[in-house]
Amino acid sequence: METYLRNRGDRMPERTTPMGLEPDDDGNVDESNQLHYGNNDEDFSHTLTQHQPAAMHFSKSSLRSRWLVLALTCTVMTASYYSYDIPSALHQQLSDYMPQSSNFERNFNLLYTVYSIPNVILPLFGGNFVDRYGAPQCLLVFASIVCCGSVLLSIGVSNKSWEVMYLGRFVFGLGAESLCVAQSTITSDWFEGKDIAFAMGIGLSVSRLGSIFNNITSPKVANSRGGIQSAFWIGPVLTFSSLLAAALIIFVDRRAIKKLKKRGGDVASTLTEALLEDDAPVRNENNNPCSESDEVHLTDFRKFGIMFWLLTISCFVVYGCVLPFNNVAAGILLERNYYKPAPSSCHLLHPDQCTLGYLQNGTNNPSLSDSTGALCSIDASQAPLLPSSVNITSSASDQSGEWDNEAYVYPNLTTHDVQCNDPFWHSACTSDYCTKESASTERAGKVMSIPYLISALSSPPLGLLVDKIGRRAQIASLASGLLFIVHLTMAVSHSSPVLPLVGQGIAYSCYAAVIWPSVPLTVDKKFTGTAFGVITSVQNIGLALFPLMIASIYKASGNSYIPNVEFLFMSCAGLGVLIGLLLNRLDRRNGGNLNGITSDDESRADAGFANVEDEYFSP
Repeated sequence: METYLRNRGDRMPERTTPMGLEPDDDGNVDESNQLHYGNNDEDFSHTLTQHQPAAMHFSKSSLRSRWLVLALTCTVMTASYYSYDIPSALHQQLSDYMPQSSNFERNFNLLYTVYSIPNVILPLFGGNFVDRYGAPQCLLVFASIVCCGSVLLSIGVSNKSWEVMYLGRFVFGLGAESLCVAQSTITSDWFEGKDIAFAMGIGLSVSRLGSIFNNITSPKVANSRGGIQSAFWIGPVLTFSSLLAAALIIFVDRRAIKKLKKRGGDVASTLTEALLEDDAPVRNENNNPCSESDEVHLTDFRKFGIMFWLLTISCFVVYGCVLPFNNVAAGILLERNYYKPAPSSCHLLHPDQCTLGYLQNGTNNPSLSDSTGALCSIDASQAPLLPSSVNITSSASDQSGEWDNEAYVYPNLTTHDVQCNDPFWHSACTSDYCTKESASTERAGKVMSIPYLISALSSPPLGLLVDKIGRRAQIASLASGLLFIVHLTMAVSHSSPVLPLVGQGIAYSCYAAVIWPSVPLTVDKKFTGTAFGVITSVQNIGLALFPLMIASIYKASGNSYIPNVEFLFMSCAGLGVLIGLLLNRLDRRNGGNLNGITSDDESRADAGFANVEDEYFSP
């Protein structure tokens, strides 16, 4: 049976049992047995200090505890995803809650830019740290940083301070993307050679449940008595719980290594050290001695080939029309479908009086048609009319102690002036407007969860399918094409957003199922962590720039998302299609590694030991 030094990618020569030292009935050899490694005409030997089953090959991927590790990494990532997406789910509530400013959209999008800025650089080091110091330990460090950032963000919201919120998002970003690098590396390590795309699909699926849960829960909490502050403080609670999961991963990983050592397992670092203890040179396939410390350096990214860099550019543009879209999806859906402006052909009977609330004093202030004078028909997806002007002071009501301000003087009232978290607006003067806005934001939150729900349901089977059929570059191209159609529909049509968002979910699931498992196929195994770091770093260049571009386009378009912001997303998807076509062409020239089926030699090597007992799942 052929085995591999997994962390170096060097094939080990055939193992033979010395004459006179045969395995016993249980498949074990005596402690003095020697393993001889022949390379061309040279043999060298080393004495193993543990019993080893003859012809057996063990790795972490042969242990059933790999599923426990996968569950724990999913717990860590679910908390991170939930916290990351809180601002996007509360876009309108933040607009109502934070101090009035004509630059709200810029301030809001900066929450995502400052998150991404440190990750233009840090994943490079994060991936390198993972390769040097171990993914489980790094996961705990990064999860701690994420928790601190979530706490700072919540403190900023409680104090209505954009500056503290930016600091929190910056600290959150210091750990979150490197957290993804560590999680991807752990998954690659524990599922190496078998079901890796399936495992990564499960990881993405369960992690995205955090985004779904956030999109549904956060608006409800913010619109309730708990308010927007309570909605944000859920993030620190979840990220703290993820620290416990990260610590448990370290424990499980260490116990697994000890278990494999006892069984003479193929834990790469352990076996390599054993081979070098007697100063016997380990030789590669070219008969060249391997260095004692084959260290990984940050500059090794220069060794990556064109296929890796095309994957990286594809990730840059395709994720540019997925994640930034979700950041502002609530605003887009409210503007396009669920809270469109009130009819311009209608007016209030008393334009300078409140519409509904205890300041209305029982007077009727209906909306009337400009042309006929009859009651105006306002669609369920449209906002109620607001007074054209307001001039009210605290002396107008004995309940004014609940109001945020002493006076409300607006000669020309606009929708941006109405802050529905203020009791003056949601209870005293424009209760109809704020009630409908709350219902619309909750509805938008549910609909914007559709892509992530589809991703959560489809990622595992898609990952399994990719393991079986390959075709990664082809699927990436088709996913980009579907994203182009989705955003074209959102830009030029006013139909229900459900079908386009279903398409977004399918495209996102397919793309994510192939892009990340493709990374290890384009680089040497020992550079896996660094490669994940590089591609994550480049991805974050886009995620830092796109929110600023969206805010600029929104303002230049008269405070409107439709259609120009959607045109930006269309452009990104179109570039993704072109890059995908180029990837397919180069892949055909280079042996079809991306579109081919991953070699299952290692899976067959482990197949006989898929049910190996370990201390976490022993009967």
